[in-house]
Amino acid sequence: MARRTVTLVGLFILVFVSGCNTTTSNKGEFEVVYSKGNVKGETEKIEERQYTIAIVPKLVNIPYFNAVEEGALEAGEELGVKVIYKGPTVADSTQQIKVIEELIDQKVDVIAVSANDPDKLVPVLKRAQRKDIKVITWDSDTHSDSREFFINMVNPETLGRHLMDTLAWNVDETGEFAIITGSKSAANLNVWLNWIKVQQREYYPNMKLVEVVASDDDPHKAYMLAKDLLAKYPNLKGIIGNSSVGPPAAAQAVKEEGKMGEVAVVGLSSPNPMNEYLKVGAAQVVTLWSPKKLGYLTVALATNLVDGVHPSNQQDVPQVGRIHVIEDTVIMGEPMDFTKENVDQYDF
Repeated sequence: MARRTVTLVGLFILVFVSGCNTTTSNKGEFEVVYSKGNVKGETEKIEERQYTIAIVPKLVNIPYFNAVEEGALEAGEELGVKVIYKGPTVADSTQQIKVIEELIDQKVDVIAVSANDPDKLVPVLKRAQRKDIKVITWDSDTHSDSREFFINMVNPETLGRHLMDTLAWNVDETGEFAIITGSKSAANLNVWLNWIKVQQREYYPNMKLVEVVASDDDPHKAYMLAKDLLAKYPNLKGIIGNSSVGPPAAAQAVKEEGKMGEVAVVGLSSPNPMNEYLKVGAAQVVTLWSPKKLGYLTVALATNLVDGVHPSNQQDVPQVGRIHVIEDTVIMGEPMDFTKENVDQYDF
């Protein structure tokens, strides 16, 4: 396989603005390939060789992963590497394994995957490693022996506790609440879910978690689950969406059922899908990071990895900022809250 020497320090550092297009019209499983020739930094010229970095999301065609795609392709253009962005149409580990097998056959240099299942993906990722393909994870991890490092968006304890706080602040720290998560097997969602529960037990004894339901990151299923929760629990005071499809679905259900002001909606989501819900009071606050930055960071660190360069603590990554490294985990930054007051300042 061809090799290219890339030094991130030499690239011109731009001011990053989180602006992501979330209206991708591609249908079904798809593959996006972006490649560019030479890219000049301030002090050096990148040699004209070619790496292929494969980015595998949990699924395609939802706003969160569309924004990741945009950041990944931007990094491919600026770093002069070929980026393949390919994933299943649903959050299913079997389909994801099929995508990874195809990428192994293409002899890519790096496979970077957001794992739908931390256990089921291990054999295929180890197969990639045996083929001298570098493997990393981002967004959702797998077992450490099947990848080199994991790129996490935020500290999971900080995020989980914060999500519980945002709901508690909006329901006077009392009453019943439910959680709409994504896939039951997704490692990142389960870690966040654990810390939500810990925060509730430790700080909000007058609140009660009545049910956790799994949407499998399907927007329609999340909507139907939200409707069911509102019908099943007439005293429900709040819903936390633990994956990006949860808050929009819950907010729509709350709005349709005339429960605005009675049931608070918080959780993880991009600001664009939540803009109007926040403004009309169908949701109170949503939390996220920049998925575009996450896509850019994943390609940048994958490119360095092919050169044998691992991420380091306090490393300054152009377009992203300073990252933190704890053992084999990279932490991109801190979560951001979006409310009716600031939601118009963001576009992703």
